[in-house]
Amino acid sequence: MAKVYLFLAEGFEEIEGLTVVDLLRRAEIDITTVSITGKLTVTGSHHISTIADVLFEDVDFAQGDMLVLPGGMPGTLNLLEHPGLDAILRDFAAKEKKLAAICAAPRVLGIKGLLQGKKATCYPGNETYLQGAEYQDLAVVEDGNVITSKGMGTAIDFSLTLIRLLKDSQEAEKIAKSIQYRHYSE
Repeated sequence: MAKVYLFLAEGFEEIEGLTVVDLLRRAEIDITTVSITGKLTVTGSHHISTIADVLFEDVDFAQGDMLVLPGGMPGTLNLLEHPGLDAILRDFAAKEKKLAAICAAPRVLGIKGLLQGKKATCYPGNETYLQGAEYQDLAVVEDGNVITSKGMGTAIDFSLTLIRLLKDSQEAEKIAKSIQYRHYSE
């Protein structure tokens, strides 16, 4: 079974983070929310508090298959500045393990040089941070081990894409149908 870690920083976009967690858990994918704040309770950009599963410092990421970065402000900036997360992102990129980011969070990958030669998307206004990437004006963009998405309104498409990549198309379609989401197509 695939192992996924989703990172929560103060000011994360709640819908982008929790939609991924909800839909991947419906698909029976092992996803763990990881607080980078030093405490389990993390407050999102719209003042919704979420209790993370674990603290960053208590996780061995070696067995992980995918890292997910939700956007939101100042959550994205907090992700960008976390030195431990920087090391894990670079390690996953070097091993060509999956990196997924939505909204403003693809800027984290771009600034760190992890989008070189890749196609990517992001929330409008963040394109200049996708350093080395070819910007695509699409809801979700997959390029090799990197998956990016535009924002809150694309969170379901993003999540279903992750399910397809971690399991298969049939599981993604099953989850889309179960939530009455009629807009999903690969």
